[in-house]
Amino acid sequence: MRAVSFRRGRALLMLAALAACTSDSDSNTPQPPKTEVPGAGNPQEDTAISNTLRPELLAFTPELLQRLTVAPGFQVSVFAQDLGDPRMMAVAPDGAVYVTRPKKGDVVRLHDSDGDGRAEAPLTVLSGLENVHGITLHEGIAYVATPTELYAADVQADGSWGPRRRLVSGLPDGGQHPNRTMAVGPDGKLYFSVGSSCNACAETNLEHATMLRMNLDGSGRETFATGLRNTIGFGWQPQTGELWGFDHGSDHRGDDIPPEELNRLLPGKDYGWPYAYGARNEDPVIDKPKNMTKQEYAQRSEPSVLDYQAHSAPIGMVFYTGTQWPAEYQGDAFVAMRGSWNRKPATGYKLVRIDFENGQPVGFSDIVSGFLLEGGRAHFARLAGVAQAKDGSVLLGDDTGGVIYRVAYRP
Repeated sequence: MRAVSFRRGRALLMLAALAACTSDSDSNTPQPPKTEVPGAGNPQEDTAISNTLRPELLAFTPELLQRLTVAPGFQVSVFAQDLGDPRMMAVAPDGAVYVTRPKKGDVVRLHDSDGDGRAEAPLTVLSGLENVHGITLHEGIAYVATPTELYAADVQADGSWGPRRRLVSGLPDGGQHPNRTMAVGPDGKLYFSVGSSCNACAETNLEHATMLRMNLDGSGRETFATGLRNTIGFGWQPQTGELWGFDHGSDHRGDDIPPEELNRLLPGKDYGWPYAYGARNEDPVIDKPKNMTKQEYAQRSEPSVLDYQAHSAPIGMVFYTGTQWPAEYQGDAFVAMRGSWNRKPATGYKLVRIDFENGQPVGFSDIVSGFLLEGGRAHFARLAGVAQAKDGSVLLGDDTGGVIYRVAYRP
């Protein structure tokens, strides 16, 4: 087995509290109507101090990969490498894997045509799109997102893409969480995650810290759910069709609060950020919202269903529907925990299973860990995107070392 090192994610390197929230960027397209919510227009950034521990990045050696801890029966290998900054992934019906590279501003196509578990040389299918991040495929059309725009392109018979066309512009500017993700839901609508502009503040642009929903042509944009600080990973549980997302808790509150939240995302619900977290707990730092106490706000918010260790930084998330892994994993979700930069000891840096029973989450377990070394003082990898390959293995994007790992079941 082979692997290479991970480079730190830009969004997670921010240490100090950021400035108060920003407003809408200029747009050439009409903005949907916005309604007042408690706290809007009352920016209050946190100033609490928490631990800072950035584990040292170690250069990869083959011996390091052997130190990974994997669930029984699983093996980890390298699907592709030397990719620069591979981030999010989408898998086509023919098995091709399309990968966004934000710093390079492009999308590449990877294909394992001979079935040996490794992709052949990448083919660039889109270029010149700075900070392209989110990607999804639907009925022969590829959708990609930058911090403020949504594009579409037709996928050609040979796997290349036709000219891109802009569907939406004027989305909220990036701020602290510029990495947009999206997916097409069972209702045929495009769901689009927009992170907060700050660590913890009352947003002035009410599309920040939300899950948006729109038609596939970009029309009919509406806010589906609010109070979501940064839900990069989300998806629909295959049995129930319910939408689940993993949200990042605020920084600078302590090593163990607030937790990362697994939420059942429902239309019209407010998930509490920045005033509440978890099981309707009140944020200890931020000022109260307008016209009510933090306790009142917390009680009207939607509580999380399960909580995970604070500062683990969930990124990509996929529900497993393949057959390469044992049947017990069917319908479970798998999440890349990118890892902490401000907790002692460090946490995350692993692929985690969310166990679903009868369509509901009941707990977490590790599938791949061991990227942290020396008692958490060093690491050789951080995870980002997650995708299910056509053969049923699971792919993990490494945007620090330019690698995509392949996790396969080999009893």
